Amino acid sequence: MLFNSYDFLFAYFPLTLALLYATCLFRTGVAVWFLFGASICFYAWWSVPHVPLLLGSICFNYLCGHAIARASASDRWEAKAMLVFAVGANLALLGYFKYADFFLDTLSALRGEARHELGVILPLGISFYTFTQIAFLVDAADRKVVNLRFSRYGLFVTYFPHLIAGPILHHRPMMEQFQGPEAFRGNTLRISVGFSYFVVGLAKKVLIADRIAPYADAIFGGAKGGASLTFFEAWGGALAYSGQIYFDFSGYSDMAIGLGLMMGITLPINFNSPYQATSIIDFWRRWHITLSQFLRDYLYFRLGGNRYGILRRYMNLMLTMLLGGLWHGASWTFVAWGALHGAYLVVDHGYRALNARLGFDPFRLSSPAGRFFSWAVTMLSVVFAWVLFRAESFSTARGMLASMVGARGVNVPAQLSERLANLKGVLIFGGTFGNHLIHDWATAWLVISSGLVLAAVLPNSQYLFRRIAERPETAYSPGRLAALRGLAWHPSGLWLLVISALFVWCVFRLTGTTTFLYYQF
Repeated sequence: MLFNSYDFLFAYFPLTLALLYATCLFRTGVAVWFLFGASICFYAWWSVPHVPLLLGSICFNYLCGHAIARASASDRWEAKAMLVFAVGANLALLGYFKYADFFLDTLSALRGEARHELGVILPLGISFYTFTQIAFLVDAADRKVVNLRFSRYGLFVTYFPHLIAGPILHHRPMMEQFQGPEAFRGNTLRISVGFSYFVVGLAKKVLIADRIAPYADAIFGGAKGGASLTFFEAWGGALAYSGQIYFDFSGYSDMAIGLGLMMGITLPINFNSPYQATSIIDFWRRWHITLSQFLRDYLYFRLGGNRYGILRRYMNLMLTMLLGGLWHGASWTFVAWGALHGAYLVVDHGYRALNARLGFDPFRLSSPAGRFFSWAVTMLSVVFAWVLFRAESFSTARGMLASMVGARGVNVPAQLSERLANLKGVLIFGGTFGNHLIHDWATAWLVISSGLVLAAVLPNSQYLFRRIAERPETAYSPGRLAALRGLAWHPSGLWLLVISALFVWCVFRLTGTTTFLYYQF
């Protein structure tokens, strides 16, 4: 069941919310059991056969976490041994369902044999609920776990706003909320902010991401089929996917936060205007924040972080990003995407270290021009990397990237070439005029550029709804905050009209419901 579907919008969620409020009239414990069951039903809508796997994972990790927490109070070595076993079991389960066919294919390719596949079906959300539970196990060993009631633990894992595509949650903050006085109870402000937050996320998905997606699909589909892309086609496809994945995943995260607020639960923020970042380090502090924090806290720091010298630090960065890339999907293109971002981070950290040692900033990044230059370099780096992330094979990625760097000529779309016929000799460096994958490039570039401008300029959702959201203003300078103050959400008839109109617009655009991109990871 999709957040952007009629079933969810007009049946599942209204009914679940009404019954949740009703159960709170009895006891919070009743509400916890009800929402746990409702979340299982939400998951079963997608895949009934995988419900036993989810419940089995929950029971296994609950028992292991309980034993680890008990052992950590008396015998740290026993707790560590149990932690290694439990984490290993989780990784083995994830490895079988997500990577078995990938490793078999790789082994067959190395041996020069025909492909061998087990035909394993990837359970929806397994990456997210596995990482959530690994974090729980590590926290149990570190004595950070509180309240080990099974019902609350089960809800912590299956809570439907985050179950399929995150954010990745931590046990203690959620337990404190589940037993807090506002848990599962609505009030006028929370419901208003939550619904508005949800509608903004819905608009990101339905009105922007789904509008951009056909252009990205057309270009990458053409590249996969062996089409020789023009310079503008390749860049159009890369920029389209950059906009699509941002608004698709950011929209899902906003909808999850909005749903949580209406149920009296605050989920962590997952995006903080990443396309406004001025460095790759800054980008990863803003993009998929809960995954970045997980990789930092449970992988990078566990590998030693920056405690054993510069070379070891850079090796840890590379390994962390390689595994982060592999987590996204069972393909070498994802590994390459992670490696590329790892290299970006090494260069960024190296530049900062050199700058600090010399006391010299060659780009004068404190100036407006310097900040723009740094932002432009960051965005170009991110867009280039997205090509590897989206491409289904290295041959597809090579074709895209070759066209993007002008290896096949800089060709102007036919619609524009008709107006620039007199400048052919100046504008064309090999190749021919025209394109064949997208017929209306004027509309395509308008839609793509508009989406990216929105991401690069406008305030983010948590700023708009800063009355409740966590850390709402970290992306903005004091001067910009003052300029944007008038855009902040507040209870008023105007905002009611705006949000209502936006919701109706989205509902009428739901003629072709599409899944979220991160459902496949």
